Amino acid sequence: MEKIFILIKKIIPKIVFKFFQPYYHKIMSYSANFFYGYPSNKLIIIGVTGTNGKSTTTHLIAKILEARGIKTGETSTTLFKIARKEWLNDKKMTMLGRFGLQKMLAKMLKSKCKYAVIETSSEGIKQFRHLGINYDILVFTNLTPEHIEAHHGFKNYKKVKLELFKHLEISKRKIIDNKKIKKIIIANLDDKHCEDFLNFKVDKKIGYSLDSENKKFELVNEYLLATNCKSYEQGLSFRLKDEEFNLNLLGKFNVYNSLAGIGVGLSQNLDIKEIKNILEKIKKIPGRMEIIDEGQDFKVIVDYAPEPESLKQLYNFLSSLKVNKIIHILGSCGGGRDIARRPILGKISAKNADYVIITNEDPYDDDPKKIIDDVSQGAIETGKILDKNLFKILDRRGAIKKAFALARKNDLVLVTGKGSEQAICVADGKKISWDDRKVVREELTKL
Repeated sequence: MEKIFILIKKIIPKIVFKFFQPYYHKIMSYSANFFYGYPSNKLIIIGVTGTNGKSTTTHLIAKILEARGIKTGETSTTLFKIARKEWLNDKKMTMLGRFGLQKMLAKMLKSKCKYAVIETSSEGIKQFRHLGINYDILVFTNLTPEHIEAHHGFKNYKKVKLELFKHLEISKRKIIDNKKIKKIIIANLDDKHCEDFLNFKVDKKIGYSLDSENKKFELVNEYLLATNCKSYEQGLSFRLKDEEFNLNLLGKFNVYNSLAGIGVGLSQNLDIKEIKNILEKIKKIPGRMEIIDEGQDFKVIVDYAPEPESLKQLYNFLSSLKVNKIIHILGSCGGGRDIARRPILGKISAKNADYVIITNEDPYDDDPKKIIDDVSQGAIETGKILDKNLFKILDRRGAIKKAFALARKNDLVLVTGKGSEQAICVADGKKISWDDRKVVREELTKL
C-alpha cells in the first residue's frame, strides 16, 4: 500500500501536491494504521517530545519498564528496540514514516511487547505521523528554539508540539489485560513553557523539578523533586524520595532525563528502588556523551548536541572536567534546517574551545562549503583566527585526524553533531555510511 502513495506523489505535479500535502499525509497515516491492524490500540504507548534530551529519556524509559521482565519496544534517534532485539537507528529519521512506524508497532505487538516508547519529533507531528498512534503517556522534556525556519517561527514550533498533547486528550481510552489505561502527562516543571503542555484534560499529571521553590507544583497531581544534585567526571548523583541515585550518565541535564523516566516508571506502579537499580546499571547511551578510550593519553567525547542550547549544556558539564585544552570538531545540518543557528554554533564553540575545527555534517542538497563558512563566521567573530586556532576541513575524517594531531596529554577532543548516527546525508537523497564513534576508534588505533 505504501508504494501506491509513493506512486501518487510522483505522478502529481509538485505545485499541486504542495497544496494537498497535509491531506495526503493524514490519509497516509490512517491507511498505515488500518493496514497494520491498529497496533497502538493493543500497546501502552509512551511518547517523548521536547527539544533536548528526547533520545536519552526514551531509552531510559524503555530500560526502566523492562525492570520486571516486561517486554518493551523503542524507537528513537539513537536506536530501535523490539523486546530483546536492539539495533542502532540507521534510517536517519527521529520518527519513522507512517508505514514504517506502524510496521514497527505491529512487530512489537507480535513479539508480545506491552509497551512502546516513541521519540516524537516536531517534524513527525507536522507531517501527521502521530495520527495513527493512540498515545497513553506523553513526556515533555523542554522547549528551546529549534527547527525554527522549517516551522516558520518559534510560535509555530511550539504549536506543533502542543498538537500532540491535544491528540492525547481526545484519544480513546484503552482496556488492556482487563485494566483501563490512564492518559498521563509527565512534564519538566523547570521549563518556562511547561504550563501550556499541562493544560489538557487527562487522568493524571506528574511534574519533575530540581527547584524546591518551584511555584508550578500546584499544576500537577504528583511531583518529583530531586535534591543534592551533583555532576562528576564519572557520573552524577541526586536524592529523590529518600533514595540516593548514583548514575553513570554524564552532565546535570541527565538528572532531568532520569526524572522523566522515573516518573513513567512510578506511573506504571514500579517501585522506586527497582527503578534506582535499573538506572544505576546503565553505563552509557550510544552517541550521547560517549567517552571513546583506545588507550590514548587525551580524552575523546562523542555527543549529538546539534543545536545551541544542547551545546551550551554540554560545555557547562565540560567546565567541571580537569583537562588542558579543548579541541572541538563540529558542523551544522543542511536541508533547510535552521540556517540562522550556524554562526551561533561557531560562537559557542569558539568561546569555550581552544581549537575549533569546522567540518561537514549532513549537507543534504546544500553546499557543504557554504555551511562550513557560515559556522566559521561565528567563530571568527568571537576571536578565532583561521589556520591558527580555527580550521575548516571539509572531510570529516580529515577533521578528526587534525584534532588528534593537535591533541596533547590531558587535552579533550570533542566531536559533536552526529552522535551515533549511521550516515552522512548528501545531495540527491544519497547517504554515505558513517559513524563518528567508529571513525574515532579507527583513527585512534593508528596513533
